[in-house]
Amino acid sequence: MSFLGLGNAQPQLTSEQKISAAETELDLVTDMFNKLVDNCYKKCINTQYTEGELNKNESACLDRCVAKYFETNVKVGENMQQLGQTFTNAGKF
Repeated sequence: MSFLGLGNAQPQLTSEQKISAAETELDLVTDMFNKLVDNCYKKCINTQYTEGELNKNESACLDRCVAKYFETNVKVGENMQQLGQTFTNAGKF
């Protein structure tokens, strides 16, 4: 616990820093979504459109593609957090 702002307390972020962090996070989420749409579209959707709706195979492919994309994203995020903690702990005595 910190006393009078001393110790291991995290510094308080200003409103501008909070807004900047939120904008950065929004950019990252938007970029991830756009990549997901692009990759799964290229993989699953036939570019010679014969129907106005997704057929059963396209729909199943999209479901699997999105699930795999998110599962992979979660695993990469967890690994990155572990690496960050390892780096942080390696610097402490």
